Amino acid sequence: MQHLRRFLSVLLVLLFVTQTTTYVSAAEPINEARDIIRKYYVEDVPDWVLNKPTIKEITKYLDPYSVYMTVEEFKEFTNAIENQFVGIGVMIEEDPRGVKILTVYPGSPAERAGIQTGDVITNINGQALAGESVQTVISSLSGEEKTPVTLTYLRPDTGQSFTQTLVREVIQLQNVEYEMLGGNIGYVRLNSFALDSAKDISAAIRKLKGAKGWIFDLRDNGGGYVSAAQEVEGFFPNVTKAFQLRDKSNKSYVFNAIPQPVKFTAPVHILINGYSASASEMVAASVKEQKGAVLYGQNSFGKGSMQSFFQLSDKSVLKLTTAKFFSPKGVQIHHVGVAPNVKTAEGEELLVSHHDQLIRLIRGYKKLPALQNVPVNKTFTIKMNMKMNWTGITASDVQLIQLGGKEVPVDVQALDEKTIKITPKQNLQSKGKYLLIVHPKWKAQNTRQMKQGIYLDVTVN
Repeated sequence: MQHLRRFLSVLLVLLFVTQTTTYVSAAEPINEARDIIRKYYVEDVPDWVLNKPTIKEITKYLDPYSVYMTVEEFKEFTNAIENQFVGIGVMIEEDPRGVKILTVYPGSPAERAGIQTGDVITNINGQALAGESVQTVISSLSGEEKTPVTLTYLRPDTGQSFTQTLVREVIQLQNVEYEMLGGNIGYVRLNSFALDSAKDISAAIRKLKGAKGWIFDLRDNGGGYVSAAQEVEGFFPNVTKAFQLRDKSNKSYVFNAIPQPVKFTAPVHILINGYSASASEMVAASVKEQKGAVLYGQNSFGKGSMQSFFQLSDKSVLKLTTAKFFSPKGVQIHHVGVAPNVKTAEGEELLVSHHDQLIRLIRGYKKLPALQNVPVNKTFTIKMNMKMNWTGITASDVQLIQLGGKEVPVDVQALDEKTIKITPKQNLQSKGKYLLIVHPKWKAQNTRQMKQGIYLDVTVN
């Protein structure tokens, strides 16, 4: 028991365990792997599996998350968790002529070379890319750090073609994204449970000071370090327990969330979808159970198993499922997933959550019939049922907020004693959804104050 507790402590802090047993032949790590699997794999493994001649053949008979990695493969694996890769710093999609640049990451070799969004890479190191898959091209763009790669790319806007040699670098993607949405709703997205996640989320919360509600986005987040999940749970109000763990012996251990110096202030929504997995599900299940947030989206992936990493004598690594995790009260996650409190259509998670946060702030306002399929240059006319005193009317009395986005600036003009015209200062986004709010700040000509504000949903054609 004492050894198991020491092992779990290391597992939860670093998710990395170094095997220290001495073997006669370090050139044969398969014996080390067999011993580790016997001791730590979450289920008993029969001898006919352990007697397979290679580690990779043994892991084929274990669960899908137990794998054997070379030193280089393990480096790539950890880089993925930390949102790092070696390349030129672009996001691409297929194009009949090669691959089209969707994003050029700031500070990357591609940006310094002048490559732009919309450019089409047609050749890499002299090889034509027409008809090649994105995966094949990614392999060609990737490689060892500080190695050269020669690109030929087309700029469709001008018809110009360029050939340049770039040097591959380690590209660090932003793991935590944040912004203040319209209506002062703080939005924080976590792409992976990396070692610095808590630090980055703390910075985001501080920079979004004054938020009247929060949306924490875990969509498409495939997990990461367990210790990072414990830290992230510490940001949510009333959440003190992180998860329940059951090891090979099926004994249960409940682990605590790690309190953070700053927290999300209620109310908080968490967004999940079918690609929210592992550590994302650990956080979602725990926070839901302790009522620290309301979950929006679809049922999560259903990976409730925990892996540990064992470095063998040749520096290769065995990633092994050593336990299964549950919600703090023991609700199963593996092969089940976490169900949202509010189910939404795919792709609508943020819009519905933002809408609900805004409606909460204007509780008591009167809802008017929705406007559907309005043009992008729509102007709005609001007619009251009594004569109004429009003196001092200002644009701040009206809000037009794009759901999932920012507030749209408007001009407000009185047309007559009962009617005002609201004109957005920019075109609305095609297919976008908006909330139009008129606050009760005006008086009727008989000096009676408006009793309640009004709002309506707007969908653009």
